[in-house]
Amino acid sequence: MQAGYFTERPYRWVPEEEIFRNHGYFAVSNKFFDREKAADDYHYYLDENCYAEELGFDAVALNEHHGNPFCMGSVMNVEAAVLAHRTKRVRIVLIGNPLPVIKHPLRMAEELAEIDLISRGRLVTGWVRGAGSEQFFNNANPAYNREMFEEAHDFIVQAWTRPGPWRYEGKHFHYRHVNPWALPYQKPYPPMWIPGVLSPETVRWCARHRYPYIGLGTLLGPTCDLWDYYADEAAKHGYQAGPENFGYLIPTVVAETEEKASAIADNFVFGGGQNAFSAPQFTVPPGYNSKAAIRMLAKQSTSAWLGVSGEKLMRHMEDGEEEQIDYDDVRRKLRGGLDKVKRNYQVIAGTPKSVTEKVKTILRVLRPGIFIMFSIQGPVANEERRTSMRLFAQEVMPALKEYAKEIDLPDPFQRTPGSVKLAAGTSRIAVADRAPLAELGLR
Repeated sequence: MQAGYFTERPYRWVPEEEIFRNHGYFAVSNKFFDREKAADDYHYYLDENCYAEELGFDAVALNEHHGNPFCMGSVMNVEAAVLAHRTKRVRIVLIGNPLPVIKHPLRMAEELAEIDLISRGRLVTGWVRGAGSEQFFNNANPAYNREMFEEAHDFIVQAWTRPGPWRYEGKHFHYRHVNPWALPYQKPYPPMWIPGVLSPETVRWCARHRYPYIGLGTLLGPTCDLWDYYADEAAKHGYQAGPENFGYLIPTVVAETEEKASAIADNFVFGGGQNAFSAPQFTVPPGYNSKAAIRMLAKQSTSAWLGVSGEKLMRHMEDGEEEQIDYDDVRRKLRGGLDKVKRNYQVIAGTPKSVTEKVKTILRVLRPGIFIMFSIQGPVANEERRTSMRLFAQEVMPALKEYAKEIDLPDPFQRTPGSVKLAAGTSRIAVADRAPLAELGLR
């Protein structure tokens, strides 16, 4: 099993009341940006990822968001390039570059090849469609989002594998001369992991390409459903999906006592947390999601990633005058919501002992070959962030690795995704274990 470390690299200096007033992090005015504090934080987050390597994590994961203090990684390939040179062993996982909003896949092919070369083959690249709000920020038409995503991906694979020069004329991208000189260190190209939030189209696309799918903190029951859908699609393509095809990223905090861990975990809902990534009018722009994806999201009683839930979708239907905000009441409701997602195993917080047992339950249910610790959000001190990392790496991770061996969870580097053939007419085997869900009341 691959054990990874991830942080959104939050900008920790925006007043919480301003986020509440704006109904989201996205579109908070950059008049609140402090250059000195931001410079300090960029240096700190790069050092933190190097510390993850020192602690023994197998991978450090980066992501990208735009116009949003929830995540400082607005151009994550810059950070990846720095880490490619500063680190020596850890894999650099990108989850991922938003292809439809970047709009220049040839430049992307060059950037990533250079990063892979600098790291001497430690890049794991991944692609995302970009959050709904990023369609606004980058002036991208959300109706073409998915087809631009797929075309850009296919073009990049060609750019890395087809000798040039050649001309490309697609629906959305056009190049008179394709002949990138720097090609990836890894042959034929870096492995690709694809993150997602309950989108059946993305899962089907992943299964077709035999790419590992990384669930982003989604409820365990619906995630099992998604795993089954992937495995059914994989069977159509003649292979048995297994742990090597799945990963899971979950908010996690570890502290010396349960009380301290709980207090630190409150920062996962600072400013509204993931649920406040963007206001409702920016979250799901017209044409961005399919009807099937909207129906699946509408069934989510609590938010999964970037605040997408049935409740948020319903808010699209509501009109009304701006109401006075009771900040204390908002905070009280947020803490109540945090307690709920803790019970649902969507946020893991506690001592090394309790966190180990909770994550073992997740591993037993979802059987992922990749587990990624999502570090603390909000204005948490550097020392507390590093303590959580250290306790996880030194006291939790060894037990998880041992358990992964015990229940046979190979990662994508131990067993190539899609390499287990499934004979025609043969039924696939189960890829998730739902038994603990009933025991936990999480059917």
